[in-house]
Amino acid sequence: MPEDEVFPDRSHLPTTPGVYIFRDAEGKILYVGKARNIRSRVASYFTRSGDGRPKVAELRSRVRRIDFITTRGETEALVLESNLIKRHRPRFNASLRDDKSYPYIVVTTGDEYPRVFATRSAHDPRHRYFGPFPSAGSVHATLDVLNKTFPFRKCRGAKPGRKSGVPCLNYHIGRSSAPCIGAISKEEYARIIDEVIAFLEGRVDGLIREREEAMREAASRMDFERAAKLRDELSALRHVRDRQQATLASEDSFDAFGVHAGGESACVQVFAVRGGQIVNRDSFLLDNYGEVGEGSIVLQFVPQYYENAAVPREVLVPADAGLEPLAEHLSSLRGGRVDVHRPRRGDKRRVLELAMKNAEAGLEHERALEEARRSRIASTLERLQEELALPKLPVRIECYDISNTMGTDSVASMVVFQGGRPAKDQYRRFRIKTVEGSDDFASMAEVIRRRLARLREGDEKFSPAPDLMLLDGGKGQLSAVVPVLEEMGVGDELPDIPLRALAKREEEVFEPGRPAPVLLGRDSPELHLLQRVRDEAHRFANTYHRSLRGRRMTASILDELPGVGPARKKRLLEHFGTPEAFMDASLEELESVPGIPGRVAREIHARLHR
Repeated sequence: MPEDEVFPDRSHLPTTPGVYIFRDAEGKILYVGKARNIRSRVASYFTRSGDGRPKVAELRSRVRRIDFITTRGETEALVLESNLIKRHRPRFNASLRDDKSYPYIVVTTGDEYPRVFATRSAHDPRHRYFGPFPSAGSVHATLDVLNKTFPFRKCRGAKPGRKSGVPCLNYHIGRSSAPCIGAISKEEYARIIDEVIAFLEGRVDGLIREREEAMREAASRMDFERAAKLRDELSALRHVRDRQQATLASEDSFDAFGVHAGGESACVQVFAVRGGQIVNRDSFLLDNYGEVGEGSIVLQFVPQYYENAAVPREVLVPADAGLEPLAEHLSSLRGGRVDVHRPRRGDKRRVLELAMKNAEAGLEHERALEEARRSRIASTLERLQEELALPKLPVRIECYDISNTMGTDSVASMVVFQGGRPAKDQYRRFRIKTVEGSDDFASMAEVIRRRLARLREGDEKFSPAPDLMLLDGGKGQLSAVVPVLEEMGVGDELPDIPLRALAKREEEVFEPGRPAPVLLGRDSPELHLLQRVRDEAHRFANTYHRSLRGRRMTASILDELPGVGPARKKRLLEHFGTPEAFMDASLEELESVPGIPGRVAREIHARLHR
């Protein structure tokens, strides 16, 4: 460690349990950690010898302030650490690479007649949730089997059926038991939901045995239609069972967390074992810039994983220390004792080792895919540089688009692709201020002028300058923007920024001062990249425009309607979530909103669709 390096002041740190927060010179959070003794744990980062890890040396060189939050014990510190990591995503903490919410399957057990569907929304404690699933595809595949096998209702809303009282098509094709018309008793419907839950918990063998017996009985009564239906259900259930791997002689149920870290990345694999069978496997990629050890990674990851997932009685982890606070936290989530440990022998150790091996293989697979992708992107960018005669490799591409309706609610988008991938945290959107009516050329000029002004001011939100500025449009947009670049001093006060425009009809690329367009190969990766960037700019602009237009139209419609005051307006917007969903709502959906009388719902529908 350099002799002149200055340690941040640590004299104010307590010796109690809690969370410590490392901040840089600008106050940005670099790292969040938990400790039984905050002062002692923080001191270990700033010893003269250090621990040899380059990233820890980089971390402490950037720390200028240390904050702390004391807690009553290690369990509270664990929960607080997890919440702070998820909220701030510090660079030196291990965190999920993709921070999207993972899909779940929910059984609305809080309803009188429960529904079953996929969701990414916040969890309602009245209902049962199963997951998370690694992708929407895996959720839909599971729901497809459920829909074919169990005749639960498919209608939306807390209450079954439609206002018309007519059963839906699902009833007529045998996919719904239609509790809305009394075709099934509440007790019989509850048995269907119990079977759905058994299926999602991995208890498939019992369902298979019941259907085998029912099929034989139906065949003996010569009820061949019923027997054929049961045969199809059996086929679907056996397919699910065959995909599961029996791992234990016993019928234990637990989750096993395998983790493998390498460099600045890590992979966590979660094996869900129910009734002695591996019924699900999830894979999560994490950024691990701080090169945190595998034991610390899993202890940080597990609380985040169980924020919404159901907690089993037993959790297996590849760590020996820090397990008591984790077990206490999971026990409070479950409402009963949860055993968290590292198995030393037997089948459970084998399952944990299997999860560890899969985590290692998963990370290696991801690295191979990433390396292939980088090589492919690099060659595409090199060819794009050559085809468009760019001064340097277009690593950072910015694209702009305008969206309006008859000149109203005019907006613009700026999307950024960095190294061939969307950098969504750098997307920007603009409301057009100086242009009246529908003038896309003048609107584009305004947006580029504002963007370059922010660059000239040194605004970090608009830095650095792009390697390629792409306009969604043709010669008109290009001609409107060229004078703006000269006016703003591009090439003099500002870096030289290459400007091109991509016209939709023939996918022609126009360049300032060159009358003939550049025609890229229709199937070339270079054109596909430009199309992706252009389409993303178009999507982002339209989304913002629809949002503004929807809010304006929704406010106008609801304010004009008799019988809709502030309370009902709030109910409508909370029920549908977005103005777009409200504008697209059917009469049945409007009638299902709690607190909205049928007469008012019909008036709203008529006004929306007049």
